[in-house]
Amino acid sequence: MAKAFLDENFILNTKTAQTLFHEFAKDMPIIDYHNHLPPDQILNDINFENITQGWLYGDHYKWRAMRANGVKEDYCTGGAADFEKFEKWAETVPYTLRNPLYHWTHLELRRYFGISEILSEKNAGRVYDQASEMLQTKAFSIQGLLQKMNVETVCTTDDPLDSLEYHVAYNGGKKKEGDVGMLPAFRPDKFILIDNPNFNTFVNRLSEIVGFEIATFEDIKKALKQRAEFFAQNGCCIADHGLEHIYAADFTDDNVEKIFKKAKSNQAITEAEATEYKSAILIALGRMYSALGWVQQFHLGAMRNNNLYALRTLGPDTGWDSIGDWPQAQALSRFLGKLGETGELTKTIIYNLNPADNAVMASMIGNFNDGSVAGKIQFGSGWWFLDQKQGMEDQINVLSNMGLLSKFVGMLTDSRSFLSFPRHEYFRRILCNIFGNDIENGELPNDIEWVGKIIQDISYYNTKNYFNFNNK
Repeated sequence: MAKAFLDENFILNTKTAQTLFHEFAKDMPIIDYHNHLPPDQILNDINFENITQGWLYGDHYKWRAMRANGVKEDYCTGGAADFEKFEKWAETVPYTLRNPLYHWTHLELRRYFGISEILSEKNAGRVYDQASEMLQTKAFSIQGLLQKMNVETVCTTDDPLDSLEYHVAYNGGKKKEGDVGMLPAFRPDKFILIDNPNFNTFVNRLSEIVGFEIATFEDIKKALKQRAEFFAQNGCCIADHGLEHIYAADFTDDNVEKIFKKAKSNQAITEAEATEYKSAILIALGRMYSALGWVQQFHLGAMRNNNLYALRTLGPDTGWDSIGDWPQAQALSRFLGKLGETGELTKTIIYNLNPADNAVMASMIGNFNDGSVAGKIQFGSGWWFLDQKQGMEDQINVLSNMGLLSKFVGMLTDSRSFLSFPRHEYFRRILCNIFGNDIENGELPNDIEWVGKIIQDISYYNTKNYFNFNNK
């Protein structure tokens, strides 16, 4: 007899898995240490007017599925009315069977709104009205949504050019007792990618903010240090980077200076010159993070903006990215090694987007764990195209085989949506199911208390202990 869809033991295929989830994992708070949530919406504790605004705006996962289902762009990123966009998503959902969107969609409808119906075009109007009406109430403001999911802390992703005005206001007095902690994370990609046509524009804006001319490589390092210290003063303890791969070519200070000045004077630079600069700035940043006591994160392997027409007409981050196949091991080894040999390798989390790199990443972290901190170098959770059941299982299994899963810092949303936090539940169910299967197969001892502790560590405590959060 078929199990009911999405019942209380969803994904939990054994009694032991069910015990581990319900008694140990389920009620753990959430620390979401990497996402793209808008800090102004947290500060102002807004209410969404309708579910489309909270669920479909900015969600390129859903847009890709809708396009694949033959939905025109007007209903994704275009000017169609909010209900019309929701209706097109509801029409698409029945066709997402076996895509993680099918699970996420129905988990989110249940956990936030208590809606247990299977979404389709037939009930789109009723679901839209019910969820939208709830979203307009105080209990479903941003803080209400976060508290519903037991979210303790979120770390937004912020440009060095950002004033952090919303974080400053929030942590400076607007945050109330019981509100979620909100901290910034430093994302300096604009100042790494010297071959970006807008590089000089970004450098000039940085110069205005720091109050001095950035004419040399030493100047840009000084400017980024000033911004990082400002971020640190406002609770930041994490840097993040989204790169195709790590850059770790040999460089000399003289060469890097010449390359920077060449770029500043709008002269074309070669690919080799760009690589030398990127290698130098990454090492400089790594040393800076170490001095600050920060965690550095590297999201590697995304091939972005493949559809040039869509990039030109819609802009980036609208759903035209995919998995790249760059070699990762050699440069990553050189980068971590250079920082390690001078004692300047800080806590580091490495995420890969290509599943073929799982074993590379899981084995690489073991080369640089020096015993100073448990789990100092982390193989990050399944990211982007891999944050689905198989991707999470593969990441967990490879990390188990080559490292210590017990020291893993667990899941994050990497999301732009306040309705995405059931992804943490999804991850925890998958984690408990893996341990439960092993126990019932006799591959692990039936020590529920100890295994339950490990589950709680991965779900919450490892993350809590790994980051030096300062929630003012």
